[in-house]
Amino acid sequence: MVGRQQRWGEDWLVVRDPDEYLLWLATRWTSVAAEDPFVVVAAGRSHFRATDLMDLAALVATLRAGRGSDDV
Repeated sequence: MVGRQQRWGEDWLVVRDPDEYLLWLATRWTSVAAEDPFVVVAAGRSHFRATDLMDLAALVATLRAGRGSDDV
């Protein structure tokens, strides 16, 4: 591991591969990041977090509001 940085609103790891190239990996893709407490507590019983569903509902409402009245 070469470093860890915040970029694009996300935590990233910078690692060097065997050929000496730098690779950027989202920390959440690795074991470096702490497990999401919701995922731990849900233990596979829930596929979606409430906040994610609320964000999705807001996005759908925004998309629907942008449609013209003549669209079906």
